[in-house]
Amino acid sequence: MPRARTRISGEDRRRQIIDVALELFARQGFKGTTTRQIAQHARVNEALIFRHFPHKEALYWAVIADKCRKTRGCEELQKKLEGAEDPREVFTWLAGEVLRRNREDTGRSRLLLYSALENHRLSQRFFRTHIAGYYELLADYIRARIRDGVFRDVDPALAARGFLGMLFYHFLIQELFGGKRYHHFDPEKVGATLADIWLEGMLTANGRSARKPAQTP
Repeated sequence: MPRARTRISGEDRRRQIIDVALELFARQGFKGTTTRQIAQHARVNEALIFRHFPHKEALYWAVIADKCRKTRGCEELQKKLEGAEDPREVFTWLAGEVLRRNREDTGRSRLLLYSALENHRLSQRFFRTHIAGYYELLADYIRARIRDGVFRDVDPALAARGFLGMLFYHFLIQELFGGKRYHHFDPEKVGATLADIWLEGMLTANGRSARKPAQTP
């Protein structure tokens, strides 16, 4: 007697399509990947993809949104900033978290770079939905430290962008452009060093005097 086929739920099938699409989009980009290729790799009929996603752009956005939900970056940052007193602790932690997440999941960064180069609407939507809030949280913390006299009076949003920009550029060089073949850096040391460099340009005399010394092992 033939064995009955195991029926896959709609949600599991959707999950399967997203996982396959992520791999192809991250490797080939938005324009370089077709829904036919995704269907072939997922071993489903192409019509089934459009049953879950009305068009390829909707599928691409679902992949990006799924990645961002898993990182929970804003929630973790907000929790860390609540009641945080020592800027060095905050920015060293933040540097380590950003570098770790990007290093462990290069596919997410590839997706975002492809979207910026190939589909400006998607990249702008991504920034509004998932990145703007992250920058605003960090800028609010910087603004509060400026009022306290700990940080210099600079544009908080620009300062936040400068700090995160240092981290992302390091990641690009090391992980996407092949820099790790020539220079091997300890990730924790990189985070602490970049945080120190940024803080040296931000702390006032009052902030330096109140700054907790780095702990030596």
